[in-house]
Order: sequence, then C-alpha cells, then structure tokens
Amino acid sequence: MSAAPEIPQTDKAPEGRGFGRGRGARGGRGGRGGRGGAQEEKEWIPCTKLGRLVKDKKIDSLEQIFLFSMPIKEYQIVDAFISEEVLKDEMLCVQQVQKSTSAGQRTRFKAFQMVGDHNGHIGIGVRVGKELAVAIKASLISAKLNIVPIRRGYWGNKIGVPHTVPMKVTGKCGSVSVRLVPAPRGTGIVASPVPTKLLQFAGISDVYTSAKGKTRTRGNFIMATFNALKKTYGFLTPDLWEETEPSRDPADEHSDFLANYPKAN
Repeated sequence: MSAAPEIPQTDKAPEGRGFGRGRGARGGRGGRGGRGGAQEEKEWIPCTKLGRLVKDKKIDSLEQIFLFSMPIKEYQIVDAFISEEVLKDEMLCVQQVQKSTSAGQRTRFKAFQMVGDHNGHIGIGVRVGKELAVAIKASLISAKLNIVPIRRGYWGNKIGVPHTVPMKVTGKCGSVSVRLVPAPRGTGIVASPVPTKLLQFAGISDVYTSAKGKTRTRGNFIMATFNALKKTYGFLTPDLWEETEPSRDPADEHSDFLANYPKAN
C-alpha cells in the first residue's frame, strides 16, 4: 500500500476559519469596544421645558424651581444643582413583597432610599423591582425627583444658624403619626434611629419627636417623618410677611428660548 500524502504544516489558519472553535472571519468582539469595558455616561438630552432651562443655565438654583412649584421630571436637574459629593444617599430598608398568582407566589423587592445634602434638602424614593439592584437604582432616581426644601428655625433667640424646626409639625402615613417639636440648641435629635437619619440628612440638629401607631411598619414610619418635614414650609409665620416683588414664571420669561430650542432627532 502506498503511504498517504503528507499535508504541509503551516502556522497560518485556513482562510475564513480559525483554529479550534473560534468564530473565524467574523472577527472578535473587541472591535465593538468590548462589553466588559467601562461605559461612558451618555450626554443628558433634556425632555422637559424645565430641563432645557436648567441645562442652558437659565435657572440659578433649586429654590427658584420650588418658588414656582415646577414639577421635577428628570433627576439630572437635581444633579445639576447639587453635586454628588454634597448630595448623599442612604438605603433605609429593603422589604420582600409577595403576590399570590395562579402560578404560585411572586416575590419582588421594595426599596426605600433617601437623599439629602444636610442643608435643607431631602427626598425619599420608594420603588419595587423583580431584582434588588433594579429596585435600588429606581428608588435612588425617585428620591431625587421627590426632593423638597426643609425650613429650619430657632428655639428662643435667633442667634447663629437655624438649628431646629420652626414650629410644631405633624406627619401621618397609615397608622403612624410623627410629631416634631422645636428644641433648644444643644439638645440633639431626640428620636428613634429611623427618624434620626432623616432629620440628620435634612440638616436639623436639635428637635424633640413623638410617634404613635404601628412604628414597626418601617415604611410608614419613614413616610410619616418625611411628610412632617414637608409641612415646615406650609406655615406663613410673621417673618415671611414682608412684601415681595412678583416675578415671571421661568417658562414664560424664557418662552422665546424654548420655542426655538432644537428638537432631538
């Protein structure tokens, strides 16, 4: 029998195919930049009138937004005024919620998250997701959208910076009722751990608190404290009786700019 012809050995792979189980001529995925690399943050393209005014620096501060009760629909608006180094966030609690379906129990995660700058701004976000990471990310965005101003005041003489709540306020959620009472300077925050975190993020250093109801329901306890803090700007005290000159709404003042704003493709 004649010997089989020898096949010449080459280091070059056959054209169109690679050695082993490679993808051959299709090439690797490296040309696309890779899936594991750091993703660059996309440039913010505002979708609302308020977002366009903020990005073009037509609005100076968050207080101008709160003055005209303009709803914040984009979390980048808050990031534009308060930097990440100043605006802190903290996870308050994570709960598992279940729903009975025909296929059995469906479990999801409910996250409560808080953001604040320790200087009169605080927001609470509550979101539910199938995965914990999704719920946490969504609750952070929700907290930024729900950010509100907190008014601070004095107990007794007006010396130094404001340190307590300006008046007695009460917030309620479910069966839980939380009452905040002004306290002298140096008292500290007299509260349980849950309201203490919220009051610290709001920038309040001295306050008495009273809570009623089922405070073990932590979600209601958090929202009751938040609702009480929101009411601090709901009272018109004598120091706010001074006459102020009315100003135009930013959307009306810059209507020409908004009308000529380039539309996104």
